[in-house]
Amino acid sequence: MMLSSSLVAFSALAVSVLAYDNSRNDNVAVYWGQNSYGAAHGADQPNWQKTISHYCQDDAIDVLPVSFVTVFFGIGGLPHINLANICNEVDNSTFPGTALADCSALAEDIKQCQARGKVLPLSLGGATGAIGFVSDAQAAEEFATTIWNLFLGGSSDTRPFGNAILDGVDLDIEGGSPSHYTAFVNKLREYYAGGDKSYYVFAAPQCPFPDHYMGEVLNNAHIDAVYVQFYNNYCGLPAYPAEAFNWAAWEDWALNVSPNKDVKVYVGAPAHITAANNGFVEIDRLREIALEKQASSSVFGGVMLWDASQAYANGRFDLAIKNALTGSGSLGPSGPSTPAPETPAPSPQVCVGTEEWVETEGYKQGSKAQNDGRLWEAKWGTARETPGGLGVWEDLGECKSEGKVHARDLRL
Repeated sequence: MMLSSSLVAFSALAVSVLAYDNSRNDNVAVYWGQNSYGAAHGADQPNWQKTISHYCQDDAIDVLPVSFVTVFFGIGGLPHINLANICNEVDNSTFPGTALADCSALAEDIKQCQARGKVLPLSLGGATGAIGFVSDAQAAEEFATTIWNLFLGGSSDTRPFGNAILDGVDLDIEGGSPSHYTAFVNKLREYYAGGDKSYYVFAAPQCPFPDHYMGEVLNNAHIDAVYVQFYNNYCGLPAYPAEAFNWAAWEDWALNVSPNKDVKVYVGAPAHITAANNGFVEIDRLREIALEKQASSSVFGGVMLWDASQAYANGRFDLAIKNALTGSGSLGPSGPSTPAPETPAPSPQVCVGTEEWVETEGYKQGSKAQNDGRLWEAKWGTARETPGGLGVWEDLGECKSEGKVHARDLRL
């Protein structure tokens, strides 16, 4: 259950150009665009969301959904996009007669990520989106045409990302009307068929099955992969391995209901304790769950994380889970990992100035604490994980002497 420190080193994944393969079982999808960490940690501006190319520098992330389109039919009949601190309709210019932000400064960043083999779909919706098709299927088809022309392989004078061409769409529908999304996807697929590259349709349902907003489209349209949000609900990751963790329902859907018999199902997880209201599990627990599904389920496609800013602030949570998936003998680019050599036991440490570990506290990566006469250092952000338990803490050795001092600036 332990991830050695060598597994989460940046050197573990060499930068290479590998084309995205949706059929693999070791892909990692990480949402970008909402600065989730910044929203939860307003004072910690150095760790706020960076421009998207920042997250494309190694092979840890395969898919970066660009989130979100928050309004489908806005001023001038065009959608709105909000990328938090990077680009939005308030802080950036908008196209005349619309509230659609001009984010064309991101064009080169997007193309840089794609040149590294990343897939960047446009994510529609989110938890607060003013979305849906309240009239009929024709409106959904017209919206598909708009998305194709503004963001994908079509043409328009109004292209928020300039000459960059995104790689499809992601449906993160958590509000509005659930009707007519099948018509939307089917119309997009017509455009995809005439495109000169691969385009995808992903979806991010919440874990309660069937999903209230996307059950109809999931059952009737060709979806390439679903990023099931196993958090903020009773069926989330903390319920594993009990039946309440309802992977079985989603697996059955993929095998017996989905029109796409090659659809992949991802385990969706918060990348940090502050990334969701509930449902966060430490990396060792997520690794355990993901590897069990990777080994036992033919529909498993990988892990989805919310979001990039949280993952990077939490000691590269994305890289840790990618290394776990590719180091398990899976269909991964790195193959099985080589066991780390045995290392001698750490020498006794002087622990004066380090306070005792407290169960109710949260700790940042690099925090140190005493427990049972030993000195420990957090490998990544952690809460409620006892030093010496699941491998979250690195054992720095026996304490020569004890002492206590407050060090709360290191804590979450």
